Formats: sequence, C-alpha cells, structure tokens
Amino acid sequence: MGEPAGIGGEIALSAWRRRGDGVPAFYMIDDPDRLAALAAQLGWDVPVTRIDAPGQAPAMFRDALPILPVDGKVKAGPGRPETADAALVIGAIDRAVTDVQSGKAAAVVTNPINKEALYRAGFRHPGHTEYLGELAGRLYRKPGATPVMMLASPELRVVPVTIHLALRQAIDVLTSAMIVTAGRVTHTALQRDFGIATPVLAIAGLNPHAGEGGSLGREDLDIIAPAAAELRADGIDARGPLAADTMFHTTARRGYDAALCMYHDQALIPIKTLDFDGAVNVTLGLPFIRTSPDHGTAFDIAGQGIARPDSLIAALRLAAEMAARRASADRR
Repeated sequence: MGEPAGIGGEIALSAWRRRGDGVPAFYMIDDPDRLAALAAQLGWDVPVTRIDAPGQAPAMFRDALPILPVDGKVKAGPGRPETADAALVIGAIDRAVTDVQSGKAAAVVTNPINKEALYRAGFRHPGHTEYLGELAGRLYRKPGATPVMMLASPELRVVPVTIHLALRQAIDVLTSAMIVTAGRVTHTALQRDFGIATPVLAIAGLNPHAGEGGSLGREDLDIIAPAAAELRADGIDARGPLAADTMFHTTARRGYDAALCMYHDQALIPIKTLDFDGAVNVTLGLPFIRTSPDHGTAFDIAGQGIARPDSLIAALRLAAEMAARRASADRR
C-alpha cells in the first residue's frame, strides 16, 4: 500500500490499466473502499475486487484489480497524511513479506512510505530497507541479514554504501568493512537474481579524482583501496577506487555491472538523471525479493491522476524477473 495520502494508490490503478503491456499479475494489500473511491474520483474504469487469499489473484487480474484488505479503514486523503494510518502501512508491509515467506506470492513490491508520519507513530527505522532487514531476521529466523540498497535501470545499477545519513556523518562512518559487505552482497545478487555469471563492480572514490594520491584526502587510500583489494582476494572483479566524475558517462558504464558509491547522492544523482521515471529501488541481501518505485509520495500531485506509473511498472517487472531467476538458481 505505502503511504495512502501519496500517489501509491493511483499509480497502482494506472499499472493495472496497462496490464496488457506485459505488467505481471499482482494484488494490492490496501483498503478496497479507498481504491474504489479513488478510481471513481479519477473517472477511471478500474473494477476493484476483494480477495481472501493471494492465490485468488491470478485468475481475477485480467478483469479486476485484486485487493487483499488491510485491517482497518484508511483515514488519509490525497496529500493529507494521517498518523492513525501508520499501523495499516506497516501491517501491509508485514503481510506482504509473510505472503512471500509462505510461498503465496513471488515478491514484495512496496509503494513509497512517508517516514515522518511513521516516526510520529513510533516507527524507529530509517526507512523501508532497514525495516525489511529486521523483518527478515524475525520471520525467516535469519538474524544478521544485511539489506543493501540498489537503484537499478537498464542504463545503470548503483549501490550507495551509506544511505540515509548527512554527508558529514556518511564520511565519518564509512569503513572498509562496509564497502566489502556491500560488494559481496551485490556480487551474489547480480549472479543469483540478475543472471550475470561474472559481475564487474566499479567502486567510486570518495574524494575528487579518487583523492589524487592522498593530496585531496586519504580516505581513498586508507579505506576504499583496501576494501577493493579484499573483494578481489575473494575472487570478485572489483575495480577502484575510481574518480566518480568519470564513472557514469556512456562508455564508462559499459565496463561494469554495478557501481558501489560512497554516499547517497553520489549514487542517486546519476541514475535519476539518466532514468528518473524508470529506475527501481531493489533491496539486496534479503531472503525474499523486494523492489519499489524510485520516487517519493509526491503529496503535491496526489489524487490528480497525473502521476506516472513507469517506475512502479518497472519495479513489478523487475521483481517478477528476479523471482524467476532466483527460483531457477536455487533449483540448480
């Protein structure tokens, strides 16, 4: 469901309307009355059908959008979040992961959440990624699961080693161990979920020109270079640290399968510049597949029917592809 005051509902309705364009079958975990009212408000002919179990969804998907009801009624309106809805938002995430864990669904695709509203209700995680890591430990009994964020598009895949931190704090907390962990998780996911037999990782330097041999900062020599060497010792084709200002042009991108970036904007600026509407947020390192649109709740346009569903559709397609590849890899 995601944040019900945002554009999640209408981009889901839009994705169903484009089901003839290769959108894989999905069901929503949401308030059916809310979605039916939203479709009517927008003047869209989207039949909404309540289901009792995920297994009912595939047969219904062609003719109606299947909805597995959340445990309550949404109070928010477009652009007007309500703290009281936080339990429904979290409950929808929990139910989605449980459905995948039990084999009733192939993957989780999350609509954007509004962390501020969740924080007011006591949510203590920086975001979806960290919460899903905790869920993996609880539900799959695999404590220590390391969730790693990847942003993926046909043009580029990027992994921010530090995520939701102020830039100064990101530099302070960056360690070789963090880079090595992100590199190992990314390498495994590229093989298992993306079908790349021998992945190449490009590791961005932190400082301009990767530190200029230490004259522009020692982090590249003392933190990033040892991490790259450790990954290579593991048999991973890890290249770097590389000057970040020359890593993302067309020719450079052909030389690697994913870029490890040292902080949030170093990763997100290039991919959002290249493919703002089609990039997908993927959580690697979990025992289940999770993707999400690479955008926020967009309160300013919610309820107007103008939000583009491209990133959600890309997230649905990528989730289906990853689930199929993972199942095939696991059988092998």
